[in-house]
Amino acid sequence: MTGTVTVPDVTLREYGPAVSVPLGTAAGRALAASGMLESATPDPARDGHWLLRAGSRVGAVRVRTPGGPVVRVMPKTPVRRLFFLLGFSLDPARAWRDSREGTVDTGTYDDVVPALAHAVERQVDAALRRGLLQGYRTVEETSSVMRGRLRETEQIRRHFGRTPPVEIAYDTYTADTAENRILRAAVERLLRLPGVPGPVRRHLAHQRARLADALPLTRGQELPRWQPSRLNSRYQPALRLAEAVLRGTSPEHRPAGGAPLAVDGFLLDMNRLFEDFVTVALREALLEHGLVSRLQDPHHLDTAGLVGIRPDLVVRTGDGRTPLGVVDAKYKVEKAGGLHNADLYQALAYATALGLGEAHLVYASGRQAERHHDVRGTTAGPWGRHVRLYQHSLDLSREPAQLLSALRNIAGRLAGVDPRP
Repeated sequence: MTGTVTVPDVTLREYGPAVSVPLGTAAGRALAASGMLESATPDPARDGHWLLRAGSRVGAVRVRTPGGPVVRVMPKTPVRRLFFLLGFSLDPARAWRDSREGTVDTGTYDDVVPALAHAVERQVDAALRRGLLQGYRTVEETSSVMRGRLRETEQIRRHFGRTPPVEIAYDTYTADTAENRILRAAVERLLRLPGVPGPVRRHLAHQRARLADALPLTRGQELPRWQPSRLNSRYQPALRLAEAVLRGTSPEHRPAGGAPLAVDGFLLDMNRLFEDFVTVALREALLEHGLVSRLQDPHHLDTAGLVGIRPDLVVRTGDGRTPLGVVDAKYKVEKAGGLHNADLYQALAYATALGLGEAHLVYASGRQAERHHDVRGTTAGPWGRHVRLYQHSLDLSREPAQLLSALRNIAGRLAGVDPRP
């Protein structure tokens, strides 16, 4: 069926069962090609319906085809906890998360997009409370009047040395700074998203008006670079969250040789978010033991350097030279048998390549807080024992302080504070 009947908004659950939805062919194909869902296939049992199943990406997208719906994917993790993971991953050192809850201020919203829009608007409002940040910016232009510095090379190339006009460069004090451009771009991105509540949308429109002196970013343009400093310290919480909005997973892309897909929206990949939180939290905790960590540290399993591996986190001595531990984060629920064999094989490969006596896997949930497996036919590590593979489980429903405490315990193990036989 290729009709254009309007489909009600569709709500799916992260990794939930497939839902049969009445959907036109164009809309179904757009969703299937977007990659936002675990699967989108025609329903063989119901003509004109598609089976939609969500995976690890949560948020909302709008299918911009006739009869296309808004598809929302609700996370398993409570939204406030989800934004704690995001906030800590972005900037663990700053107390810009809510001091009582340890979370980004998401208001009363329990859906990703409304909560994100509210959080960004509140941070932007706090950043602009004392007025727009201004700074000097170099302007290059063609003018009939000499001002600032003559761009001699451009003058010769464009005008063969004749004047006027003149190619000049000068510094101007302006609100059109990298920081303000990023905030404006994030606000405008949120205003285009489906599911932003009316009150939040009005507040975002007000912030856009306050940022009108900053030039808008064009689609596909690289984000302006900014450097943390005393002058922009009040902007930094908003900037980090704004960059998360602008760099977040989006189904907007162009297939090779094709037109842009008719899908837009905002998605957070829970796999990546969990991995970022675990590795950043461990990195911060390991610094207290004088150890350094490398995230996504590339190595090779074979001596010829043909088989590449990239552990999520490799712990090293303070000088960065000697590997001491390896960690991989897995956003998975423990299976009925309790084991993910492929993950254990992967962890063993990491330990073998790095010459370590143990490796650690950190899961998003499980029946036991910790278990370990000693691998047959291997001897390594400081105690000359079998290589030991640890499986740790974090319960994401726990309070932020409890999550961080659990990861500090794992960091202590990695630092050798609590070596167990």
